[in-house]
Amino acid sequence: MNVGGNRVEGAAGGEEAEPILGEADAHGYRRALPGFSTNERSHSANDAAAQGFSTPAALTDGMDRTLAEADTRRLPDLGIALKSISAFWLLYATLITLRALVVQFPDFWEMLARRGVAALAGASITFVVYLALRPTQGSSLSVKAFVAALLCLPASMLFSAFNYYIFYVYAPLDAAKNDPSMKGMSGWEMLWRSVAEGTLSWYFIFAAWAAFFVAMSYARQLRLADRRAGMLAREAQEAQLRALRYQINPHFLFNTLNSLSSLILSQKTDVAERMLMNLSTFFRATLSADPTADVPLQEEIKLQRLYLDIEQIRFPKRLSVEVDVPDSLLGARVPVLILQPVVENAVKYGVAKSRKPVTIKISAYEEAGRLHIKVKDDGETAAEACDAGTGVGLRNVCDRLTARYASRAGCLYGPDPDGGFTVHIFLPVTRNG
Repeated sequence: MNVGGNRVEGAAGGEEAEPILGEADAHGYRRALPGFSTNERSHSANDAAAQGFSTPAALTDGMDRTLAEADTRRLPDLGIALKSISAFWLLYATLITLRALVVQFPDFWEMLARRGVAALAGASITFVVYLALRPTQGSSLSVKAFVAALLCLPASMLFSAFNYYIFYVYAPLDAAKNDPSMKGMSGWEMLWRSVAEGTLSWYFIFAAWAAFFVAMSYARQLRLADRRAGMLAREAQEAQLRALRYQINPHFLFNTLNSLSSLILSQKTDVAERMLMNLSTFFRATLSADPTADVPLQEEIKLQRLYLDIEQIRFPKRLSVEVDVPDSLLGARVPVLILQPVVENAVKYGVAKSRKPVTIKISAYEEAGRLHIKVKDDGETAAEACDAGTGVGLRNVCDRLTARYASRAGCLYGPDPDGGFTVHIFLPVTRNG
């Protein structure tokens, strides 16, 4: 078959076409097309071929391992907790030290050491709050916020008691002894007053950290959910492409089998054998192709010529084929079997229902970074084909292009001004290399 800008006639066109099939093997089956492969994934036409999963279990298990691993760890969000706790209590220690310098508190250096110990104690208590929040990992944001607000109350009470102990009980400094707010009070009165007042003050420190941590944790969960949704969307797109690809028109198979039966009854066994071998090779090539793969346009046209060879046996005097594709576009990659429903429609409505010879022409050109492919037949039933265009065949092609390229690709179809019916497909141009 010559496709590089030269017109190629079908069997009914008078010119001998290049043989599509190889020699038969030991079992009588034809060899695969020379150099034909539909499983090559490099340089996909959309440069973003999704990774496939062989089974639903592989999909679920793989996604759970890659995306939900952080949610199933023993200490989820540990990094966020450690960084936020360190930042909060370091900020506290810095601010309280600066305040002591400005106010010129007595016993500055001794008080500085105790402030450091208090900050470490506060960080430890905050970490305990983080551990207590673990059971709410899978809960809603409102539940997390409510639980965090409750946990901050005992945390602030505990830190206030520790703060009182380290400054007023354990080797109290002169600054603590001379605190005018504590004069005239017994030990228990000083304890309860200090803890009560401290709890109110420190509660907002712990609450501020809890609000920050819950917000950051929830944002992380949203990012994981977005990634999970993205993977599910890609898998759904691949499943859609497979489903659309496997909607093979059963009329082609039924008509071919009927033709085989007629040929056998007419004792035209040689022709029947050739049709059967072509049919076997066609289905082996199409059913083994990866529905999400891309192939060079040249190989896609070879597949369509293989299909049309079968149809030319059915319509030896009514069907001829022309292919007009520039050499520069032979390597352009297209979704495998994207032309199959279009060519089937051309045979079904343009050839089978016509009373005169019909030519099916496949042409291609490049314009503005897009590959344009046209399949035209000059049959007599353009109106009927246009009505049929809203059915499975052409809708299949349009849906596959939309699922693969979104608004960057599409298809147009309708009666041709010069007669017959034309389907126009356009998609981004992508080549090997």
